[in-house]
Amino acid sequence: MHVIALSEATTQMLDLVGGKAAGLGELIRRGERIPEGFCVTTEAHRLGVIPTAEVVAAYERLGAGPVAVRSSATAEDLPDASFAGQQDTVLNVTGTAELIAAIETCWDSLHSDRATAYRDARQIDHQTVRMAVVVQRMITPTVAGVLFTANPLTGRRDEMAVDAAAGLGTTVVDGAATVDHYVLDGVPRDDDTGCLTSAHLAELRATGERLQAHFGSPQDVEWAIDADDVLWLLQSRPITSLFPLPPRTGEPLTRVYLEFGHVQGMLQPVTPMGMSTLRTQIAAMLAALGVRVDIVDIGGRLYGDLSDLARDRSSRKRLVKLLAVDFGPRAQAVMQHVLADPRFAPTSGGARRGRAQGAASLRTAGRAVVGILRALARPEAARIRMFDAIEQMRVRSAAPADLRTAADRLRFVQAQDSDDSADAIMWPIVAGMLAAALPTALLKGVAGPDEIHTVLGGMPHNVTIEMDLALWRLAQDAGDHRQLLLDTPPAELAARHLRGTLPDIGMTTFLDVYGHRGVAEVDLGVPRWAEDPTPVFAAVANYLRVTDPQQGPDQRFQRAAGTAEASLTALVARARRRRPVRGRIAGFLLRRARSLAGLREAGKFAGLYPLRETRRQLLLIGADLHGSGLLDQPDDIMFLTLDEVHAAVHQGVDPRGTVTARRAVHRRELRRRTVPVALLSDGTDVETVLPARPAGDGTLAGVGASAGRVTGPARVVHDPGTAHIEPGDVLIAATTDPGWTPLFLTAAALVTETGAIMAHGPTVAREYGIPAVICVPDATRTISTGQLVTVDGGAGTITVH
Repeated sequence: MHVIALSEATTQMLDLVGGKAAGLGELIRRGERIPEGFCVTTEAHRLGVIPTAEVVAAYERLGAGPVAVRSSATAEDLPDASFAGQQDTVLNVTGTAELIAAIETCWDSLHSDRATAYRDARQIDHQTVRMAVVVQRMITPTVAGVLFTANPLTGRRDEMAVDAAAGLGTTVVDGAATVDHYVLDGVPRDDDTGCLTSAHLAELRATGERLQAHFGSPQDVEWAIDADDVLWLLQSRPITSLFPLPPRTGEPLTRVYLEFGHVQGMLQPVTPMGMSTLRTQIAAMLAALGVRVDIVDIGGRLYGDLSDLARDRSSRKRLVKLLAVDFGPRAQAVMQHVLADPRFAPTSGGARRGRAQGAASLRTAGRAVVGILRALARPEAARIRMFDAIEQMRVRSAAPADLRTAADRLRFVQAQDSDDSADAIMWPIVAGMLAAALPTALLKGVAGPDEIHTVLGGMPHNVTIEMDLALWRLAQDAGDHRQLLLDTPPAELAARHLRGTLPDIGMTTFLDVYGHRGVAEVDLGVPRWAEDPTPVFAAVANYLRVTDPQQGPDQRFQRAAGTAEASLTALVARARRRRPVRGRIAGFLLRRARSLAGLREAGKFAGLYPLRETRRQLLLIGADLHGSGLLDQPDDIMFLTLDEVHAAVHQGVDPRGTVTARRAVHRRELRRRTVPVALLSDGTDVETVLPARPAGDGTLAGVGASAGRVTGPARVVHDPGTAHIEPGDVLIAATTDPGWTPLFLTAAALVTETGAIMAHGPTVAREYGIPAVICVPDATRTISTGQLVTVDGGAGTITVH
């Protein structure tokens, strides 16, 4: 079948007619007004010969007048890949010779540089893609454009957006002309400004509502209005850029959700098994602090529902300040906007919930006060208790030796509960964070944030720093194996290590201590370094490129610690002269911060022990299910929930369809580079409606998180496992977690798009004395690898030269 009428194309024929033709055929069957046409199928493309006779016959049936010839690839107009503008369209084609040439143009565009790059970015196999071609009677419009049935700028689902211009619609989609932009919010319009009348806009909105209802998702619709004022639809495809909606709650009140994952340095989607574990753990951790927040899965990311806190008269007063420690200024800005929104005015229901939370807070307060004061009074004793508790957690997390069956292992996993040593771990960390945060306010007018950041550099007792320095020592002791580690791809080194064929460089010893760590390590579904040490070998190669001993991480850490101690002495002396009482208190807190703030990483480090064992047992269960034919591979189990695993183990329920669907969603979300800081229940990305920042002059503004000023080439990194960092590079990343920190030992400075002053990345940057600027929107897209940039951690700016 080489040529078929467009009206015969169906979504079941996607491999034959491509995405565009399938969508148009669906619209025709729905009774929408579509220009008549036909499709040259992918079968003709596969054969590589244009079926000229069939094409001419179909063209003559159209009247042999002007036609539009458009690509319709099998990987086009899909829910997660629109291919907008990536392949060719030829308009006003007249005559058979022009038509045949236009079809060849569309075929050739399948392998254009832009289409190939687009497929590469979405991991679409080039060999599996075929090109069909749509030929339609040409509409000569007086006005044309694009209708989005959800607002593509803000994500708001109850608004539609229209871009329109006189003449052909290509001027709109190609960005070749100034267009009229309309936002349709359901309120009738009585003005006829621009190229569309209020009647046109009403018809477009009604059309959008029909199409969205039919396809079940927001649509990107191309349309044209001819000289007779008739509306024609030229295309309808899913909007691929929208972030998923929060789950429906069934209540009329608008809700607000704050993204929690970046607190742990995660913006990538969490596996379903990891999500079920994290939701429980985070809710329990917050409950221990007297705060009740529902953790919600939106697009595979962790969001906290802060609606009740925002509407509670008591909680809302301190909510923005509470976000400063872990969430940072971007989260604070969006929450300030939310609290000013009349939809989040205090309510009586919020007050009742607030009183319940207040009671929980009071129950927690006593333990908190005792734990914090105890740690501040005797920090060394608190550290000893803490690391004893962590060691006990490590020992207790090991599974008993008598687990034999999948059912046994599942019972062990389901029986995992909270640890009774939480107080010994939690309150010294909170004490250290408070001791580090409070002096900024106490010393206002005496010392700036950058000076305090210097005092908090080179902090001892940080398990992540100790890990990084242990890896540095491993690299320094490589000796005769140096060239092997530099010249061999990290993945090959990792494979040889796991096979036991790599020379002994100390990696086994390192992984015995730190192998339960990794990038995005709080996700149960992500491999640990012990399973795949590729990132560790990549970091070792980066360390070996450091040839100046003075730039070695151990030397940088010692210099940062020495500078911090000297700065602390000078700062306290100055503060006590100018403000005796505040100076004494601030000096006490800063000294306690240097004793306790480094413990911040230890809590997470401890929690990874039970996660490692849970993951190990789940993979063994997955192997059993794979052996019985219920899973295609053992790690498919990470795309199920514990309840679904229980059904597979005890009832033989086949979960493979569920796994396949969830893996596809996970792969799609892995490609997403931007994750909203906060969402409303109508889909609004809150940050997009904040007042625009003034345009800069090549200087990007963020928040200074570690003092210092450095100029160097930018290195944009999305995957730390394969990152090549030269000494002096400025590391640019969306976010970082402890699994990224080995890169810091080579980098000259750090820039991230998210974060808070006390988050993992800035904390470790201060330890090494490297400048850090956080909360720089779109840094990984605005800055390109190789550009020369100056990072000023004191001013919170990045200058692109």
